[in-house]
Amino acid sequence: QVQLVESGGGSVQAGGSLRLSCAASGYTYGSSCMGWFRQAPGKEREGVATIDNIGGTTYADSVKGRFTISKDSAKNTMYLQMNSLKPEDTAMYYCTAGRVGTEVCDVYHDMDFWGKGTLVTISS
Repeated sequence: QVQLVESGGGSVQAGGSLRLSCAASGYTYGSSCMGWFRQAPGKEREGVATIDNIGGTTYADSVKGRFTISKDSAKNTMYLQMNSLKPEDTAMYYCTAGRVGTEVCDVYHDMDFWGKGTLVTISS
């Protein structure tokens, strides 16, 4: 059974930084696509960043240059480093993963497995 557990959310002021972590278990970690999605109150869910099995990454335009996705295969952990945070980054952030063999890994395609989310709140 795939389990994805997020941590690292919290409240910071605009301009600050946070690093989210996602611990994955029951999953062939290096075999497919993983990513971060977010959903703000009253808004649709959106893809933030993805990373594929060879380290290729994609980002939403709104976070390019500010967020960095990475993973540590030895630790079965994925990260999202978020810098220069803005109030509009406030959302629930979800760790996600695609099934082994996922063919398209980008922020525009949905994922198969989801964590419960971690809340990020940015104050102005």
